Amino acid sequence: MSSRPELQAPPEIFYDDTEARKYTSSSRIAEIQTKLSERALELLALPDDGVPRLLLDIGCGSGLSGETITENGHQWIGLDISHSMLNVALEKEVEGDLLLGDMGQGLGLRPGVIDGAISISAVQWLCNADKSSHEPRLRLKAFFGSLYRCLARGARAVLQVYPENLAQRELILSYAMRAGFAGGVVVDFPHSTKSRKEYLVLTCGPPSLSTAIPNGKGEDGESCSDDESSGEEENRTVCISDRHRPRKKQKINKRGKGREWVLRKKEQMRRKGNVVPPDTKYTARKRKARF
Repeated sequence: MSSRPELQAPPEIFYDDTEARKYTSSSRIAEIQTKLSERALELLALPDDGVPRLLLDIGCGSGLSGETITENGHQWIGLDISHSMLNVALEKEVEGDLLLGDMGQGLGLRPGVIDGAISISAVQWLCNADKSSHEPRLRLKAFFGSLYRCLARGARAVLQVYPENLAQRELILSYAMRAGFAGGVVVDFPHSTKSRKEYLVLTCGPPSLSTAIPNGKGEDGESCSDDESSGEEENRTVCISDRHRPRKKQKINKRGKGREWVLRKKEQMRRKGNVVPPDTKYTARKRKARF
């Protein structure tokens, strides 16, 4: 199995002129990209009123996803960090407007002008520190904060991702919630190793009836609910998170917070990407009154 592209080199270096043309000319990649883009537009749930919307394609590459947006009658703006990929898109004369930029430094768009956003296989690149100045948590914060600001109220963002593990998925989702989004993860084909696809479905604004997360697709192409999926957390079809939920009051007994509570809190901090000291036999041990 080939190594993940984001582990080989930064995107602006990995997708050079040779790789950009190879990627675009592959009929297999074009077919996969089209299917993912169509599914993302389906999850975007745009009104079917015949009015063209302005969509943002994050990590647009050579414009494969943008072509699907155009076929669906919408206008789009594409953002990518690879100069070579954008050159290929210009040669193809795609319909969208193209921007060269790093999404980890913010999108730089006017507030409230975007009616929806999609991203195919791009956001997981933010979890890698390709330069000494890169801090994944700060880059995720800048990205989701700027994405939230540029979306119209109630608009959706559908981000198809390939998280390396469960912790990376939770890290990405946690920073989306911190930015103000409501939503969660939709998993298509949760029981298939090859066909499994994950989509972050985020809504700009507080949770409401319109922010309900759709079900993922099963092996037969039909939607499947949580009851049909396995009980393991990583195989759940839909995982909904919401930062607006009221916090439960922490129950503190007379003895105070014990070792189990401290270990649980340290594990939560690790999932958020924070540096936490290792667990030892001295963890949560009460100090003596005097030495």
